[in-house]
Amino acid sequence: MIDMFNLKGKNAIVVGGAGDLGVEMLEGFLEAGAAVVVIDVNKSVIDIANKNASRGFNIYPIIADISDRNQIRSSYNEALKIFGGKVDILLNSAGIQRRYQSEDFPENEWDNVLNINLTATFLYCQLAAKNMISQGSGKIINIASMQSFFGGMTIPAYAASKGGVALLTKALSNDWASKGINVNAIAPGYMNTRLNTALINDSVRNTEVLSRIPMKRWGTGKDMKGLAVFLASSASDYISGAIIPVDGGYLGR
Repeated sequence: MIDMFNLKGKNAIVVGGAGDLGVEMLEGFLEAGAAVVVIDVNKSVIDIANKNASRGFNIYPIIADISDRNQIRSSYNEALKIFGGKVDILLNSAGIQRRYQSEDFPENEWDNVLNINLTATFLYCQLAAKNMISQGSGKIINIASMQSFFGGMTIPAYAASKGGVALLTKALSNDWASKGINVNAIAPGYMNTRLNTALINDSVRNTEVLSRIPMKRWGTGKDMKGLAVFLASSASDYISGAIIPVDGGYLGR
């Protein structure tokens, strides 16, 4: 049974691996035996790679601004070259959030959020699928959100992008499941990350959030780790098109 979760010999590309959630999931891949190329705009990705390389893992950093489509393609091609042309796992974990009243939401911020959260996700999926189809196998994991199910407040671009990620995941699964590619998404609930610092520090909103979560705590990147490995492994071979919440029971209330 344990062998079903083994990722030895697998090559994984993690986009957004310097984020609070991404770094935990990429470490899960490494600990399960995969080699990882981690792509992020944040230069801390180099320190993350060095730290994990010192633990004996195979990890390679690439710095890229994924709001730029040319850098999406060049970073993917660089990762593919590192892996000798074979990619088994793609995790799209990059994301940004901007808060404004909807009637005042700036057009440029709308474009930024949609470009990084949705367009980049699609383009990396498309690039990886071309290799995975020729291989006859592959695992794609996208990061959706609770806002894939709810509209939220003062985050119209984020809600639209994450709603898009959920349905994009289903659409790609419909097209690629018969070609050996499993496409799924993880939908984090309220997570203790830098994106949610304002909410965590707001005593009123923090109390409101915790009152809705049956587990009575915010989630962390470690809560994402096991599910990411599961979806990347052969243990999930008959799962595709799923949007799986990691929310402490939030959706059940």
